[in-house]
Amino acid sequence: MQFLGLRPNMMQAIAGNLATINAERTHHGPGWRNPIGWLVLAGWIFSFVPVCIAQDLNNQSEKDRLPPAGSSNPTWFGKTDWHYGAYVDVGYIGNFNSPDNHLWRHRTTAFVHNELSPNMGLGYVRKDANESSRWGMELGFQGGRDTEEFAFLVGERRVEGADVLRHVHRANVSYLAPIGKGMTITAGLFNSLMGYESLYARDNASYTRSWIADNTPYMMFGVNAQYPVSDDFIVTAFIVNSYYHLAHPNDLPSYGGRWVWKATPRLTFTQTLYGGPDQTDTSLEFWRVYGNHILEWKCDDVTVATSFDIGTESIAGQPGSPRAFVMGGNMVVRWHVAGPWSVVLRPEFYWDRNGRWTGAEQFVKAITSTVEYKFPYKWMNAIARVEHRYDESTGVGGGFFKNGELRPGQIGLTPGQHLLLLGVLLSFDSP
Repeated sequence: MQFLGLRPNMMQAIAGNLATINAERTHHGPGWRNPIGWLVLAGWIFSFVPVCIAQDLNNQSEKDRLPPAGSSNPTWFGKTDWHYGAYVDVGYIGNFNSPDNHLWRHRTTAFVHNELSPNMGLGYVRKDANESSRWGMELGFQGGRDTEEFAFLVGERRVEGADVLRHVHRANVSYLAPIGKGMTITAGLFNSLMGYESLYARDNASYTRSWIADNTPYMMFGVNAQYPVSDDFIVTAFIVNSYYHLAHPNDLPSYGGRWVWKATPRLTFTQTLYGGPDQTDTSLEFWRVYGNHILEWKCDDVTVATSFDIGTESIAGQPGSPRAFVMGGNMVVRWHVAGPWSVVLRPEFYWDRNGRWTGAEQFVKAITSTVEYKFPYKWMNAIARVEHRYDESTGVGGGFFKNGELRPGQIGLTPGQHLLLLGVLLSFDSP
């Protein structure tokens, strides 16, 4: 393994940890279900810490490596404020349960299995707002299976024309107002201010998204204002039409805010809070309240990010107005091994107590392992990912589709699901 640039003692440590996890699988079932397996995983993750500390001691700080303010170096800043590009995502996901309907139950991305799937394709144009040209804009259009159901919760009323509007990738204008350090105001359809993962697999560490990602907004429609209080602390306030931008439960807006604090050059905290009426009854007692919390730690070759989400709302129109509750979390560990190679590990859990978010009362545990190979060429950036994922869903409404029917028209369910996939991601972006 010397060709990967790894020291023998590091490889021995990793091999030992993997052997321990495999032993746990042999004697106790999947290692991630056993507390000892979790401890081994945590030890493996934090074994990267001294590596990054050593890099800090031997390299300049991140700020020192950046060009000075006002630099016109085209390598960093490009020659124009205008950018355009395209993106294609095609994947084949093998589901070991071989469900007759080829579907991943309760999911909205990468949900078609055992057949070649064009999951995403888009084209865009963007102009950046800056002090020399204060107006900016984004416009893009998209298609593919990941665009079909990503902007609704189960059973929600949709806006008129939703089947056409789902093809809009971005549509907004922005203005950098000369207020203090500069306030950026954006109006229209913009990237969600909630969550760590994107609708687009290329922007994530893994090909498949986590459960909390698939059940929080990937986009928002409304207006937001972002202000840098300092170089390390940014606050944003927003007013949007609804939790999901193509849902239409009523005619009132929802509200929220986000703060991002770069505590150190390596460590960043982010919190987003949302509140709004997402039912026909818009009384304050039935408002949805949701919180998204992210902690990200990065060094040159390793990124460790943890996300924790919690949300609640009382359900109008049901006896006693029961309070729905959802909670989920995950940890993303990405290691750039060498050259074009990276590996990713993501354990997660998701609890939908009342079935409000996924449509079924369930508790899900999952673990995803990804190997990535990246080969850029001029404007094109190609990524190939091989990924294995195991999900386990328990509870009154839990389970995944399997081969065979319980009775005519009703597909059988099973608690566990293994996926093995190959994803090819092609991006064409202007400098």
